[in-house]
Amino acid sequence: MPQVTENFRLLKLKSITLKVEEIIEDYRLAFRSRQASLLGRREVMGGKAKFGIFGGGKEVAQLALAKAFRKGDFRAGYYRDQTLMFALGVHTIHEFFAQLYAHADVQAEPATAGRSMNAHFATRSLNPDGSWKTLTEMYNSSADVSPTGSQMPRLVGLAYASRLYREIKELHALTQFSNRGNEIAFGTIGNATCAEGMFWEAINAIGVLKAPALISIWDDNYGISVSNEYQVTKSNISELLSGFKRKPGSRNGFDLYQVKGWDYPALVETYLKAARIVRKEHVPAIVHVVELTQPQGHSTSGSHERYKSKERLQWEKEYDCLKKMREWILDQGFVLPEQLEQMEAEDIQYVKKVRDEAWEAYASPIRAEMQTVAEMIDAIAARSRYAADLNQVKQRMFSAPAPLRREIMVAIRETLVATKDENIPEKQKLIQWKKQQQQVNEQRYGSHLYSESSGSALKVPVIKPRYSESSPMVTGFEVLNACFDAALARDPRVIAFGEDVGRLGDVNQGFRGLQAKYGELRVSDTGIRENTIVGQAIGLAMRGLRPIAEIQYLDYLLYALQIMSDDLATVHWRTRGGQKAPVIVRTRGHRLEGIWHSGSPMAGIINLVRGMWVLVPRNMTQAAGFYNTLLQADDPALIVEVLNGYRLKEKLPDNIGEFTVPLGVPEVLRLGSDVTLVTYGACCRIVMEAAEVLQKVGIDAE
Repeated sequence: MPQVTENFRLLKLKSITLKVEEIIEDYRLAFRSRQASLLGRREVMGGKAKFGIFGGGKEVAQLALAKAFRKGDFRAGYYRDQTLMFALGVHTIHEFFAQLYAHADVQAEPATAGRSMNAHFATRSLNPDGSWKTLTEMYNSSADVSPTGSQMPRLVGLAYASRLYREIKELHALTQFSNRGNEIAFGTIGNATCAEGMFWEAINAIGVLKAPALISIWDDNYGISVSNEYQVTKSNISELLSGFKRKPGSRNGFDLYQVKGWDYPALVETYLKAARIVRKEHVPAIVHVVELTQPQGHSTSGSHERYKSKERLQWEKEYDCLKKMREWILDQGFVLPEQLEQMEAEDIQYVKKVRDEAWEAYASPIRAEMQTVAEMIDAIAARSRYAADLNQVKQRMFSAPAPLRREIMVAIRETLVATKDENIPEKQKLIQWKKQQQQVNEQRYGSHLYSESSGSALKVPVIKPRYSESSPMVTGFEVLNACFDAALARDPRVIAFGEDVGRLGDVNQGFRGLQAKYGELRVSDTGIRENTIVGQAIGLAMRGLRPIAEIQYLDYLLYALQIMSDDLATVHWRTRGGQKAPVIVRTRGHRLEGIWHSGSPMAGIINLVRGMWVLVPRNMTQAAGFYNTLLQADDPALIVEVLNGYRLKEKLPDNIGEFTVPLGVPEVLRLGSDVTLVTYGACCRIVMEAAEVLQKVGIDAE
């Protein structure tokens, strides 16, 4: 049992002595977080926001987790983690409401600038110029995504980076990113999402890699309306995970913990103990937090009273973690009931005040734009025979529950349509204003899909390949091998991994001999786990490394396409330039060996990964130039090497580690005057042969 000193100002636990004032402040922070959830739901129901999802019922466990979090650590979590973010001081209640309203101002809403739905958290790893901040001086949160479980693949790399920073001596000097690997990657996930395949793939990968991750499973027994009975075998995720538990004296496996989500002292003890071992020994851990509740149901989309029994609802009221912590505080005599009531009253008013300030900060600029447009509509109406219709247009614009820029554009369009047959000079002012706002909105909502900094892949200087009389003719894979050798020698941050990449040197020998030269941590084999190979790369890149992640064949990329599309391709955009993950995904295809070695997914890929560069070089020299370009750039990319090119002869450039190939610049292989043939990759050689055939019949093809 925790011991309270005689003066009631200290609480002694096994791992820590807490000041009573700290405990009271913890409760107040959790109480404010709950009020933010309650008020947030009301804002949605009142029409001021479109949708809300909140972290009610998980507050106390997150207070405890925050006590184990250190500067330099990273979070990969999901939309229930608001209390953790508040406790770390990296997200404020004002920012919480700004995101709920989708305030498209990075100063007001620094996580996503209104580009994600609410409760999607992120810290800003980058300076405004796109350069890295000193991550070891920050509490870091990788940017959340909505698809449940998608935080797990990224967690693999965020954790594994610490092992690399600890065990690769050449990385020790990079103190901007790591203090010799002493950082933990904290993952959070809901109980129902543990049924996802990527959860198990990530758990397995973290265990194999001995990566210092501390994973919290928030278990409230439900996934929306579906209980654990239908989510996991035996209805208990801890039982399923028991096979991952490490044996005494072994470093293989996980430390497993189970703790009640309303027991504040036990939670603090558990997290401090678990984090101490993870940080020191690089043994991952899982904390299964049980007996949590969901006092507001899953989200604003419905009520949990529709699917939970009366008995369950009553139990949730009795075991609400805030209620239990409050009872414990009063039982311990830390504070008098009337004192606590006064604090709660103050905190309710505080959260309301912050909500109102956040709303006004969001709404005022849009109202001002509405007023500007209303005045222009009035000026047009004064000369129009459709004045009554225009007045209704204006009234509709002002009548929306929440001021939206969409309503402004609708009003402008309706005004111009209504007066289409009238020559009114004042219309030009409205048209011009609309054009200007469209340009502003393009930046406001569409910027940073790709890097806009000096590190943009489009800004890498072009250096031509250089040849001499002594430049040897080699097979294609040897060109790549020389390129990768130069990259690994040049930059210790370059890390390559994938199926058969290490000992074998990849199935086409691009990394032949490089594991022996640079070590198993720089050139590594992985299991057959495409989703977490890419996830591993995302996490490593977010921590300042330069990963080359190999997917053995293009058609297997579909296993990883979801995480590329939802996470990697969007990270720079969804943080409005606050985070980046310069990952190179390497694969090969287009040999036309049956339907699963044919490269058939190309049309889908190029549409699903907007935000990444998709490159298909025609030979291995072009491929090497692309790698050299991308290793200097901020952008993520997919490179698809041509399978038939590995055994063809090419001349090896003298500057194999230096020359670059620009992105998006067409290359003219043959001049012609009659017809232009546009192609890429494996088809280039075929088209060149076709051009010679066409020449014989009098057609000069370019």
